[in-house]
Amino acid sequence: MSRTRKSSNLCDDKIAGKGSSTSQGPNEVSDYLDHEIAQLTKLRSRPHELLSRDVPGRSRLPVSTMRMLVGREGNYSGRGRFSPADSRHVSSRYLPVHGPCKVDQLNSRTYVSQFSDDGTLFVAGCQGSHIRIYNVDKGWKIQKDILAKSLRWTITDTCLSPNQRYLVYASLSPVVHIVDIGSAATESLANVTEIHNGLDFSANNDDYDEFGIFSVKFSTDGRELVAASSDNSIYIYDLEANTCSLRVPAHKSDVNTVCFADEAGHLLFSGSDDNLCKVWDRRCFISKGKAAGVLMGHLEGITFIDSRGDGRYFISNGKDQTTKLWDIRKMSSNAKEYTPRLRDSDWDYRWMEYPPHAKSLTHPRDQSLTTYRGHSILRTLIRCYFSPEYSTGQKYIYTGSSDCSVYIYDLVSGALVATLNHHEGLVRDCSWHPLYPMIISSSWDCVIARWEFPGSGEAPTPVRRRSSLRRYL
Repeated sequence: MSRTRKSSNLCDDKIAGKGSSTSQGPNEVSDYLDHEIAQLTKLRSRPHELLSRDVPGRSRLPVSTMRMLVGREGNYSGRGRFSPADSRHVSSRYLPVHGPCKVDQLNSRTYVSQFSDDGTLFVAGCQGSHIRIYNVDKGWKIQKDILAKSLRWTITDTCLSPNQRYLVYASLSPVVHIVDIGSAATESLANVTEIHNGLDFSANNDDYDEFGIFSVKFSTDGRELVAASSDNSIYIYDLEANTCSLRVPAHKSDVNTVCFADEAGHLLFSGSDDNLCKVWDRRCFISKGKAAGVLMGHLEGITFIDSRGDGRYFISNGKDQTTKLWDIRKMSSNAKEYTPRLRDSDWDYRWMEYPPHAKSLTHPRDQSLTTYRGHSILRTLIRCYFSPEYSTGQKYIYTGSSDCSVYIYDLVSGALVATLNHHEGLVRDCSWHPLYPMIISSSWDCVIARWEFPGSGEAPTPVRRRSSLRRYL
């Protein structure tokens, strides 16, 4: 594909473009994950065996909250209190599926929505140049209303700095802007009421007009940004030196997503339209300039990657209508990239339905641990995540969907445990509060909605999903 053709495609939307239910998803029980991560997940969210027993030597699963409370009061475990795993077992049983209630309605399609690491702030970015930052602890009061500068097509990504003082936002442009959100002013009009400093990533790239940023993340120390771009590259920007310090030609097509593997910041995960996930060791960038390893399994491009935060496991959403779980210890170190062509070459996810015959296809060299199916990934770069460690032990994964819903899967069994149905437009992004049972979904219907656990305290009653999928019109 020529660079001219590719540039026009960017503006067409590389990105462009009720109620809740629970049920078992398309993944069969036979797909039950038998791997180390399954055991780690159980350890994080399994109650102490003495709290789960009516009679010594006998246990039943799942363990009821009442039985666990009785066990705690009777000090069956000998600790006199719940352990973190006990608490997660209780809280993870009550999914945030009640509602929703409307947080806000913006004036254009919402593309990005994320809680801060401590859950006190929530960021929403939309196509119409607006980014709103809400103070969650103050009744969702708008703390900052930002009108973005030099926007190309839409906000593609935002990220809060680790100290929650600054926000960066990206669009289909080589310039990422940074805003001081700690200032007193609520209204932040670019370079009118406040300065939005431009960080130019094009220093190592001559193709300025065809260069856009799809994903941008702060390093854990807040000193650098890592970005994924439409010129097939990963970029590192040194904030202290105020310069783009490194460009890595990472893939053979657009790099849609990049993230840090853990808090150390040495490892990066990237995903591209070349269908590959890659692992990068920053300590080897200069000496080798190549990936530490490659992971194959998706049949179409990767739209998003989320790390489990342990430097080993991550999940990815793909345009082949799947989410996949990966262990980097299974990566190919020789980087021999093999991607089969298993569908019609003229298929384009931005305006076409996925070919029905392709849904049953599998990669002959799939290196993923397991695959989750049920949601749909069309028209835009839809995102997926692990559920929070604090409240669920990362027991679930969840994703937006082009059929206007949010899907929640059990990480180990692969079962679809809940579907949040409300929106009238596709859900590109969603975010689970790091501490509380609360999910925020943002949609192309311009609505930001909040889901919580049922007010009665009861676990959700299973209801079958709709048999047909709604299309966004």
